[in-house]
Amino acid sequence: MAQWTSAVGAAQLARLLKSQQDRPAGPGTRRPPAYRALADGVRLLVLEGRVPVAARLPAERELALALSVSRTTVATAYEALRAEGFLESRRGAGSWTAVPAGNPLPARGLEPLPPEALGSMIDLGCAALPAPEPWLTRAVQGALEDLPPYAHTHGDYPAGLPALRAMIADRYTARGIPTMPEQIMVTTGAMGAIDAICHLFGGRGERIAVESPSYANILQLMREAGARLVPVAMAEGLAGWDLDRWRQVLREAAPRIAYVVADFHNPTGALADEDQRRQLVEAARSAGTVLVADETMTELWLEDLDEHVVKPRPVCGFDPAGSTVITVGSASKAFWAGMRIGWVRAAPDVIRSLVAARAYADLGTPVLEQLAVNWLFGTGGWERAVGLRRAQARENRDALVAAVRRELPEWEFAVPKGGLTLWVRTGGLSGSRLAEAGERVGVRVPSGPRFGVDGAFEGYVRLPFTVGGAVAEEAAVRLAAAARIVESGGTAGGEGPRTFVA
Repeated sequence: MAQWTSAVGAAQLARLLKSQQDRPAGPGTRRPPAYRALADGVRLLVLEGRVPVAARLPAERELALALSVSRTTVATAYEALRAEGFLESRRGAGSWTAVPAGNPLPARGLEPLPPEALGSMIDLGCAALPAPEPWLTRAVQGALEDLPPYAHTHGDYPAGLPALRAMIADRYTARGIPTMPEQIMVTTGAMGAIDAICHLFGGRGERIAVESPSYANILQLMREAGARLVPVAMAEGLAGWDLDRWRQVLREAAPRIAYVVADFHNPTGALADEDQRRQLVEAARSAGTVLVADETMTELWLEDLDEHVVKPRPVCGFDPAGSTVITVGSASKAFWAGMRIGWVRAAPDVIRSLVAARAYADLGTPVLEQLAVNWLFGTGGWERAVGLRRAQARENRDALVAAVRRELPEWEFAVPKGGLTLWVRTGGLSGSRLAEAGERVGVRVPSGPRFGVDGAFEGYVRLPFTVGGAVAEEAAVRLAAAARIVESGGTAGGEGPRTFVA
């Protein structure tokens, strides 16, 4: 059986390699031999995630024709990549990309720091903001007032409180997607929703197509569920989804599930337009793949909306019956991470299956938190709280962007119009080493490989919009100090973490 899960054509690989050649070289740069330049180009594409790990490369003759080089050049480059651990081959199966042994995925970076550690460490690991008060307190007070009738019941609602299911269904209907309460299940956060979906549809050994990069915690959840992840490379910057690649992967790998974040993608911040959404749904339907659309960032528009800005329809708007698209939503990003309420929108038979399977998992979601979210939805508190969240995230984004551009002008990124994260190319520095050095100088940042499959994106870090003002400026100063440590290959010297009070 072949060890590859997707394929890169000769013409496609030639285009990707040419995009690297178009980048200006530094002063005094010596031109390497042709085979070395080709090997380095493929290696960089793998490390950046633009060519997925376990992707079958074109045959030597095909690539030589596409690049207008000799077959010997390609053969020598492939041999160098095999020696360095970036290529594996087997007679009759071809050659496919790999990452060298001994390059494990970083184990730290996304779990929140304990509050007692925040005095000396600036935490850029967790993309979550404090609660938008006074709306959290008001929602809890409203929930307590609504609690007495439920206190006289057993308190187990595997599908969620009927009032909240109806409220969520009405909100989808108001967005132009007619929805019945029977199409909704309330879950313990978006992670609980996706975990339930993976166990129902995925199964151990099943293929799941994922964006590359993608949300690190979801990738880890899927790995632990025993899934075989099939990465689909994102386009450069905020261009987002390469539909030709998606159609190819869905057709050739036949994944049971595909997971996408079409609204302010985590980590890149890209926003899929309507045509990309339509084509993605059509491709999934043709392949018989269940498309899981994560909407946790959908309300976090950070630009002013006016008559000239039209929000794209939800992904499920191109599959209103829910036969192909399963939508996941959550209160955790738009409101507060401590409000662990999520939901699934799908066809009624899918919801019934998810609810039945829940008897062997968590039984149900806490009633009081469901009542709090229901109060927010029913009183207009949600819209006002999300408005506060948007304003805070926008202010933090602008402060962080300005600080990083000032302190680290060689770092590259595109500024997203929404979401909570900035995806940064680190000027050729190792993201894993930056994360390690950052902890030594008092800033915690997750490295790029956390968001890829099998070690891709070494040249990236993710920066969330969780700090602003003077704290954002100090974070950039500490990141610059970490970059100097990595560049020198030495120690921090006199630099170290300082106690910082915002």
